[in-house]
Amino acid sequence: MSPPWLAFCAAVLLAVAASSTLARASYPPSTSLKGCDGSVLINSTPGNTAEKDSVANNPSMRGFEVIDDAKAALEAACPRTVSCADVLTFAARDSASLAGGINYKVPAGRRDGRVSLSDEVLDNNVPGPADKVEELVASFRRKGLSADDMVTLSGAHTIGRSHCSSFTQRIHNFTGKVGTTDPSIEPYYAADLKRQCPMSTDDINDPTVVPLDVVTPREFDNQYYKNVLAHKVPLTSDQTLLTSRRTAAIVKSLAAKERAWKAKFAAAMVKMGKVHVLTGDEGEIREKCFVINHH
Repeated sequence: MSPPWLAFCAAVLLAVAASSTLARASYPPSTSLKGCDGSVLINSTPGNTAEKDSVANNPSMRGFEVIDDAKAALEAACPRTVSCADVLTFAARDSASLAGGINYKVPAGRRDGRVSLSDEVLDNNVPGPADKVEELVASFRRKGLSADDMVTLSGAHTIGRSHCSSFTQRIHNFTGKVGTTDPSIEPYYAADLKRQCPMSTDDINDPTVVPLDVVTPREFDNQYYKNVLAHKVPLTSDQTLLTSRRTAAIVKSLAAKERAWKAKFAAAMVKMGKVHVLTGDEGEIREKCFVINHH
């Protein structure tokens, strides 16, 4: 069993790569739909459903208590000094270092947002698991990130898990007819997915999950790209990278050069962490990451 910090970081890193909002909990959740402002950490209230409770995030994202504990320790030492957005950014950096030996420096000084709306998550902000490469490139471009950044950050799918409901149509009903399977999936891998994810798991509330990286699910390495080339990835949004000559070339390069991927991943994370940040007098520095301050 992996330690709690790794479980959370895996979820967060996964979110980042899969989302252009820097993302689906940024990588970290420090990156939200509007930018890296920690809004994904805010709890829902009787009058508002927050980002963390969107079907795109719940129950996939987990481990919020780890960030809450870190924030509590910071508040005890230096009240209202370090934002939740920065805490998440530092957690992303440290998780990449601990899980994969990827080390990089990130700027601090972000401030926290005061708004978190579930409706905004799927409003052309977070790429879906069935998105095609053109949609992924466009989604990342809207946040100032390139196709190269998108493919590089997708490598975070080397750890983490996917709910079966994100790809059951791909393995059980690909053409709209029950029993058809996406022919781009390696046959033996497809059979294994069907065994783990029967038709009954085609429900967003079904808890069944599978590893995104079937070969080295607990290692933060470049195996993801090798899996894409072998057609052994559960999500359409990953396999689609081979349908474009440009992104396919990047996949092949990163599959062959792990050190190069790690260097590019670090650079892309820093770039992503600067998306629409709040600074100066914008936003606030939350005392507790799960609720806005009451002035």
